[in-house]
Amino acid sequence: MPVKNPKELFVMLLSNVREGSEHTTKVMQEIIPMVKDNDIKEALEARVFISNKINDTLDQCFKVIGEKPVKLPGRLAEVFLEDFHKELNEIQSPEARHLFILAKISHLIHLRIGEYIALIAAADVTGHFAAGVLLESCLADKLAFVERTRHLIRERVKSRVATA
Repeated sequence: MPVKNPKELFVMLLSNVREGSEHTTKVMQEIIPMVKDNDIKEALEARVFISNKINDTLDQCFKVIGEKPVKLPGRLAEVFLEDFHKELNEIQSPEARHLFILAKISHLIHLRIGEYIALIAAADVTGHFAAGVLLESCLADKLAFVERTRHLIRERVKSRVATA
């Protein structure tokens, strides 16, 4: 898709974030059955719930700017899941598997955070301040999830060190 002006760039970036958000939700839903730890499973289920709200918020951004999402090429989610499954299957220890799952999810969410930061800047440049407010709320949810994931990782490592 050729981009001719900042508004088209904003629509392309917003479409990319919306599609990425949907893929991230699907990835989380696919990972949940693999998790045996209740705390981690509950955190991921909460993340899926919040992700659905984020998807609704992104849809509202399109309404606010009077545009529809554009279809974009890309296989990031598929490649991520392929590599994730391949690497996870090689990990034998349940504790290591859970840390790996948390690390990969954190990696994916950090990628999404970077997309939101760029998208919010594009909203400001194009004068879509209402969309910027909605996007800031999505970013805040992502940042909260990353912090909670970091907390879970720290707790798992602390408890493992305490029992060793």
